[in-house]
Parts: sequence; structure tokens; C-alpha cells
Amino acid sequence: MLLLQSKPVVEEIKNRLGPRVESVCQLRGRPPRLAVVLVGDDPASVIYTRNKGRAAVELGMLHETIAFPASAAPAEVKAAVDRLNADPATHGILIQRPLPSQFNESEVLYWVTPEKDVDAFHPVNTGRLVLGLPCFAPCTPAGVMEILKHYNISASGKIACVIGRSHIVGKPMTTMLLKENATVIQCHTRTRDLPSMTSQADLLVVAAGRRGLIGPEHIKEGAVVVDVGMHRKEDGRLCGDVRFEEVAALCSAITPVPGGVGPMTIAMLLENTVRAAERA
Repeated sequence: MLLLQSKPVVEEIKNRLGPRVESVCQLRGRPPRLAVVLVGDDPASVIYTRNKGRAAVELGMLHETIAFPASAAPAEVKAAVDRLNADPATHGILIQRPLPSQFNESEVLYWVTPEKDVDAFHPVNTGRLVLGLPCFAPCTPAGVMEILKHYNISASGKIACVIGRSHIVGKPMTTMLLKENATVIQCHTRTRDLPSMTSQADLLVVAAGRRGLIGPEHIKEGAVVVDVGMHRKEDGRLCGDVRFEEVAALCSAITPVPGGVGPMTIAMLLENTVRAAERA
């Protein structure tokens, strides 16, 4: 069983981004700059935002967090995003999710201009991804594809199953696997007899957001399993949507939690930001 750890993949991405950051500095006279808009003090969001900033600075990029209280009015936050959209020194903008209940996600999707939408949530980028046109790719599914590429795991001709249909992971994951010529089964909360679907898969990507959902009954022997889930147990340890200890022996390869998909999200965010700066 091959353990698909993200550490060597992240290092590879950083190594290829370093010279590109230097090139942007020389050509533009300033490094790529990422701005993160944080509303509220959700602990996971605060930690994640801090980690993004640290990773950006390590690569020689600039980073700014614009923080608002959880009670902030959407109009106030949007005004800040508008200023960032208009600022030529800001290349990438990310609005940290989740947002408080007063925000309408279907409106927020349009706030960041597509050229600076390094999370790749804007409908323009979503549409371009589906059409196979050049665009930013959503960071988590793009990170999954980088892991597969690094470990020489081809999706072409394989049966892939994606559990989850969010616009953040599930749907773009399916699009990317289709682009790589996989035959894709997409499962979700209304899927009947989930094991009968997942056990067909040569490649199983689990982004259900349900701790310990996937066990041995869901796994085809020899399958590659990618666990996108991230949860904290009562004892403080992290775990995923897959019951790792129960299924690992059945898999030809599997991502661990932690140390699997999670770090890839930030790495791909930085890649998108550098790409935005190169285009600016």
C-alpha cells in the first residue's frame, strides 16, 4: 500500500513557484500579493488564514488579512473587496468561508473579479473549467490532481467515484477527472446503496464532510482512495471521512489525514496567486 503523503508534492510546487515569484518581482517591480478577507473568528478559519499568510511570506510573496467582526454588514465587506479588485498591487483575493448567516453565498460568488478569484469560485471560472478553457482551478480538487500526478497515478480509462457535490470540491473534482478521461460516478446524500456505487471505483475521492463515513464495504480491492475530509476527534486527533485503519490494507494507495490533501489546498492557492500576478 502506497501512502500518498502531500509533503513531497508541496515541496515540489514550492520549488517551481520560487523562480516564478522572482520573475514577477523583476517584471512587475513587486511580488505577487494575496489578500484574504476574514469575517468573524471561526477558529478553523483563523488558523487556516494564518497558515496561508505564513506560506505566502515563505515564498517571498506579500499577504494581507482584512478582518471584520462576525456582525459586519455585507455591504461593508463588499466595499473592501471592491477596493481590492481595483488595486493593481493586489493579484489574488480570497473570501474565507464559512461566512456568517447575513451573507448570501450566491451573491458573494460574484464579488471577487474573475481575474483575481484565486479560490476559483466565481461563476466565470466555474464555467471556463467545465468548458475546458484556461482558468483558475479550485484549490482542493486541483491539489488532488497534483497528488495523483506526483505519484504517477493515471485516471485515464479508470472508473472514478466522487462522494460529494459541493461547488468547492465535489463538482469541480468530477470535471477535472472527466478531463483526464476517467469514467465518473458522482455520489451524494441522496445516493441509494452507497457501497454498490463506490465498490466499482478504481479511484475513490471522498469529500462528503462526514467523519468515518467510508469503511471496507465501500472499497474495491486495489483501489486508490483520496480522503478530502478533515475532522477532529474527541481526543483532539485529526481524522477524515475514511476509516483509514480499516480500509488501508485493501487499497493500492491512500492519502492519510493529516498529511494528505489538506496542505495541498494552500499550495494550489499560492500557485493561482502567482499565476494571477503573471497575467496582471
